[in-house]
Amino acid sequence: MKEQEIERLNKLKEFEKNLYNTGIEHIVGIDEAGRGPLAGPVVVGAVIMKPESFIEGVNDSKKVSEKKREKLYELITEEAIAWSVGIVDQKEIDEINILNATKKALKIAITNLKVKPDRIVVDALEHMDTCGIPYTSIIKGDAKVYSISAASIIAKVTRDRIMREYDEIYPEYGFAGHKGYGTAKHIQAIKEFGPCLLHRKSFIKNFI
Repeated sequence: MKEQEIERLNKLKEFEKNLYNTGIEHIVGIDEAGRGPLAGPVVVGAVIMKPESFIEGVNDSKKVSEKKREKLYELITEEAIAWSVGIVDQKEIDEINILNATKKALKIAITNLKVKPDRIVVDALEHMDTCGIPYTSIIKGDAKVYSISAASIIAKVTRDRIMREYDEIYPEYGFAGHKGYGTAKHIQAIKEFGPCLLHRKSFIKNFI
């Protein structure tokens, strides 16, 4: 591993290191994927990494290629003390709005963990039900905190896999490429074919 990468990872782990030094044993990093797309679910990833974990390449999922994310997903889930996801679909997003849907997915992810964490570190989310577990919300946490970066990869890979599966059912929309985000190609497909069951009605009002 290059010296520059070692230095980057050490910096990424500083926040959690300080928490471990206070006697906290299990820290869960939490991040979401899919708040912005026009179609598909919102997915929240939650992961408790070992304090000594040091996986080369772990970073904000947006800074990692799709191919690399898939490899990191396997490494993270193999090494993690515990990990889980929470998924809320497009229908419920329309019913309760995307912010509340994200908070619900977060609670599902916490509930699904096989090990109860002592502290939550989450990317820029506040005022949610964390099942009584104390939390710290960090703006751009997916680029600042190791376990949030790991959670961002779990969330993104999980959601991308879901969207690739949906692409086989609705090939005309190109979900495998844009993953439901509002690209010109996707918007054109909505105008041409109309929305499918996967679309968030509250997100596509301007296109239909």
